[in-house]
Amino acid sequence: MRENFLNVPTRDGLMNIFLVYPKGKGPFPPVILFMDIWGIREELKGIARRIAKKGYMAILPNFYYREGNVSFEFYNENQRMISLHRLDPKRKAKVNRQRQKLKKPMVKNDIAALLKFVDSQKIAASGAVGSIGWCMGGWFILGMAAAFPDRLQASASLHGTRLISEEKDSPHLLVKRLKGEFYCGWGELDHLSPPEMVNKFEELLKPCSVKYNSNLHLGVEHGYALPDRDVYNQQAAEADWEAIFEMFNRQLKN
Repeated sequence: MRENFLNVPTRDGLMNIFLVYPKGKGPFPPVILFMDIWGIREELKGIARRIAKKGYMAILPNFYYREGNVSFEFYNENQRMISLHRLDPKRKAKVNRQRQKLKKPMVKNDIAALLKFVDSQKIAASGAVGSIGWCMGGWFILGMAAAFPDRLQASASLHGTRLISEEKDSPHLLVKRLKGEFYCGWGELDHLSPPEMVNKFEELLKPCSVKYNSNLHLGVEHGYALPDRDVYNQQAAEADWEAIFEMFNRQLKN
């Protein structure tokens, strides 16, 4: 595997990214990873490496770059990363303050810059781009797949946060713009995206042209797909990966 830490020019400065892809001439289909609320850390780099081992160029951008190299990792006595709703109020507020600084127009500009970067890389295959995001990243990924439908054509949202809300920028308002395929992994016990919201979301997707697939995993909580988390569920996560790699193969390799 080849790994690089690079800076991508954006409207707001230089966005640092972690780039990993197989050895060889390529070109390799690009996949963008949308970080969760915790920011960039070794856990997400490990996931990027897993994607690259399947023959993709995995790109992990730091969307918090405007604030520097910001990340949060709080571990319990079993060395598992503590979920946000289990944190004490002080630490929870600190994480949420950082999240609130990141707005959809910022991420849209960052993705535009990242796609321009991808197009400049000989090692990257041209055309459709894959994407995968968790929690906050799952929320952003829906909006960005709708904003760049001719590029982000194989997108996966895992325990995406409140994809339907009363907010003016709720990403569910844009589902008709989606193209290609969209996959969602849901947790039955997810307090941020409960089953009733999932049902409404999936009804919205039915008349859309995008191919939609999903898994509602029984007995799992928000955050179940991330391997370092205190709520990690390997069986659910592996079911997601099987579906996601099948989608990537259909949309990015053929």
